[in-house]
Amino acid sequence: MRPIIEFCASNIGHGTEPLKLKLEQNPEYDVVEYGCLNNCGQCYLQPFAMVDGEIIEADSPEELEKAIEAFIQTASAWDSLDID
Repeated sequence: MRPIIEFCASNIGHGTEPLKLKLEQNPEYDVVEYGCLNNCGQCYLQPFAMVDGEIIEADSPEELEKAIEAFIQTASAWDSLDID
């Protein structure tokens, strides 16, 4: 299943628009922008996105990109485990 990466339009002031556009180019991701993700306190403070429902935050858009990639890699590793 492809990860769903959600961005808040109100968070664009923190520089997340170029990152959103970059991630949209990756066919392995579903990238969505909403007018509001109902995380106003987080949105006001720093760049953030939601990946599969989990808040991912960072001090800069560049760090946010790394954090998103790390989260996706970790989730993918867990999904690939064959535990019965």
